[in-house]
Amino acid sequence: MIKYKITLTKTEHEQLTDVISKGVHSSQLYRTAYVLLNCDEGKYGDKIIGQEISRVLKVSMRMIDRIKQRFVEDGFEACLERKPSEQPKERKVDGDLEAHLIALSCSKAPKGFSRWSLRMLADKAVELKYAESISYETIRKVLKKTN
Repeated sequence: MIKYKITLTKTEHEQLTDVISKGVHSSQLYRTAYVLLNCDEGKYGDKIIGQEISRVLKVSMRMIDRIKQRFVEDGFEACLERKPSEQPKERKVDGDLEAHLIALSCSKAPKGFSRWSLRMLADKAVELKYAESISYETIRKVLKKTN
């Protein structure tokens, strides 16, 4: 296992101290700030062993190691910010399907019903091959968006 050494500059130390003492920040940012300040081996910090940090902050040793690794490999700013999600969200409903759903919901309801239900709209959209599969919840979101 690689041991990462944290050495903060004076400005970095002051920034982390400001995060802890001023303003409103996410809990992740507070946790990162406390871990970095306590792991600092530079002249501005007072290094505390990992087990103590883990016990006091109630975080795992693995989390402390990941914060230290990110600081060393990616830098100070990257360590404080959240990583963007790497999974692109694929839209299930495009404009064409949306138009078909709106037209279908505005049409006359099937015989024996006074209006379309979300489940009936989902079943009909699959039956008419507008989509391979679609949930009634997706139909609800599309219709709510268009009102």
